[in-house]
Amino acid sequence: MTEPVAMQFMPPVSAEDEARANLYGLLARLFYASPDANLLSELRLAVPPTEDEGGLTAEGEALKAAWAALVAACASAFPARLEEEHFQLFVGVGKAEVTPYLSAYMERREAENPLVRLRGQLAEWGLARRAGAVEPEDHVAAVCETMRWLIVVRQASLETQRSFFEEYLEAAGERFCSAVTACEDAKFYVYVAQMLRCLLDLEHKAFEID
Repeated sequence: MTEPVAMQFMPPVSAEDEARANLYGLLARLFYASPDANLLSELRLAVPPTEDEGGLTAEGEALKAAWAALVAACASAFPARLEEEHFQLFVGVGKAEVTPYLSAYMERREAENPLVRLRGQLAEWGLARRAGAVEPEDHVAAVCETMRWLIVVRQASLETQRSFFEEYLEAAGERFCSAVTACEDAKFYVYVAQMLRCLLDLEHKAFEID
């Protein structure tokens, strides 16, 4: 007889954590590829975060405003133009105008390669780039998706989430957002970058409190 398989109970994810994960997931999707018509339609109907009984913090208000601006930008957006903008900004012919690889924005520790360090961390969690994937693990979309995974799939401790956030996303993400907003060809993606910047600020504040 085989031994019974022990089932691991995973507690339900809180509404707050689900909202955090959804934002990371949306940003991962938008930075990985331009939104298609279906996603644009969904975003046009999306509502901004609602206030709790204590009201929103300054960071929460900023995120709410960034969300509203992104939704408004979707109202006049066309998939073909967004595809062109995404390619020009993050892919390019020969060289992208803005590199989406966060290792380029991370501080190096002597001769250490940040991408190698990130791959080592992901390997500890049993994560690896899927076969056929062309983007390396430090693509901003992949790092945002890892945060989503930590929150709702692994349900990692806040300390683990904070460690990954501070090591691989916070400072590098801020610098990436600055590069996007400084680019003249960024029209729609200015709003996406602002969303990410506001989420980073909100997460930083929340991790400080916790």
